Amino acid sequence: MRSRLATWIAAAPPYPANARDLATVRVLGLDLPFRASVATIAIALLMLLDFHGRIDDVVRLAIDALGEPAGNGVADWKRIQSIGRLVVEGAAPLLLVVLVMRDRPSRYGLRLGDWRAGIAVALAGVLVMTPIVLILVLRSPGFGAFYAPQAAAPLDVVVTTALEVVPAEFFFRGFLLFALLRAIGPIALVIATLPFAFMHLGKPELETLSTLVGGFLYGWLDWRTGSVLWSGLAHTCILALAVVTSGAAAAAGLLPA
Repeated sequence: MRSRLATWIAAAPPYPANARDLATVRVLGLDLPFRASVATIAIALLMLLDFHGRIDDVVRLAIDALGEPAGNGVADWKRIQSIGRLVVEGAAPLLLVVLVMRDRPSRYGLRLGDWRAGIAVALAGVLVMTPIVLILVLRSPGFGAFYAPQAAAPLDVVVTTALEVVPAEFFFRGFLLFALLRAIGPIALVIATLPFAFMHLGKPELETLSTLVGGFLYGWLDWRTGSVLWSGLAHTCILALAVVTSGAAAAAGLLPA
């Protein structure tokens, strides 16, 4: 039984590097793998722009041009911000893959992959995380308070979360992970976890620390299935659950002081 499980865990599709994956560009005497370097630099640049608020600035300009949303409050801003993330973390790297790296998006996780394994692991992850999220909301100071202001109708929360999380999965574990994987091998799963963790700075401490484990597990799932869709599904469900339950707990006066 243990042998069968170990075999299943390691049953990832092959990721052979072709000539273009290994093609290099010389910079200051260094021969750098072109595709992996483009992905790494793009991730770093977009994260730095996001840290300094430039992405939100663009979103605000769009709001000024189109007018304020019909509603108001944190939840409405979060939806607009998530659309901005969809463009920056989804469309921008996709264009880089097609136009600069001249490759197929399917090689970067935009496919169904091993959907049976993907569905099974994603659902198992959601089931395991559901009681953990509930405990954090009800027992951890700051966790529920952080997410409660984003609460809205459950369907709205799911849509907003998916607009932000699914592109983020492609950003970190499609665009970056698969580019590095073909250049440097499995250590790419560890490296791709680091910028994902740094993107959580400012969130509750326990959640930030947990991203080192969670990010690696999401990366393993994408490596195992060849797709970012299933980590995107699991991540969306877990984060949406945190927002909805935090809002409900706040409304009932159940959040810890």
